Amino acid sequence: MPKTLNITLAQLNFTVGDLEGNYKKIAHAHKEAHGQNAELVVFSELAVTGYPPEDLILRPDFQNKSMDIIRKLAPLTENGTGILIGSPWREGEHLYNAAILLDGGEIQHISCKSDLPNYSVFDEKRIFTAAPPAEPMEFRGIKLGVMICEEMWNNKTCKHLKELGAEILISINASPFESDKHKMRLVPARQNVEETALPLIYINQICGQDELVFDGNSFILSDKGDILL
Repeated sequence: MPKTLNITLAQLNFTVGDLEGNYKKIAHAHKEAHGQNAELVVFSELAVTGYPPEDLILRPDFQNKSMDIIRKLAPLTENGTGILIGSPWREGEHLYNAAILLDGGEIQHISCKSDLPNYSVFDEKRIFTAAPPAEPMEFRGIKLGVMICEEMWNNKTCKHLKELGAEILISINASPFESDKHKMRLVPARQNVEETALPLIYINQICGQDELVFDGNSFILSDKGDILL
């Protein structure tokens, strides 16, 4: 029998710095997803803090509170619906842009971004530490190949995840709008699918933050590159 996984995509509007407000949105979306029999609900990049957090994220107290939100979300997954979410995560003196898998009431896996953008509106190299290439996350017997935004725009990350046994690609993003951006995103997404013969989920946030607009336009590609959603 083929493996199946019921996934909900949470394309939401997060506010930079509003940790409690963002927590409430995440918890509400998780509750709704559970009501729809989802096994996993996927949120966008740095959903806990909002994007782009800029220098606010350099404050140790803000980092601590962000990680506390993750610990507060973990028990929600005891109901059988897991969470894959973007959040900052600190290890020692290093601060990472992370994708965190919560399930069974616990933090199951932390995957940190290896390819940090440093152009246009992005200055992540100043804020975060680049991590080594990530390994797939095991969830309900399926290996998730998780990419964080910029990592989808090269095919090195997807090939690495495929070589380590990934069975589906999931890209969590905070990708600002510009003219024809949706078409631009589909090019590397389809290249990743072609490179790996794996389906790909792309989740983005929506609405505005200061001068940036986030257009959502989340999508799912089949292992042939066809748009399913």
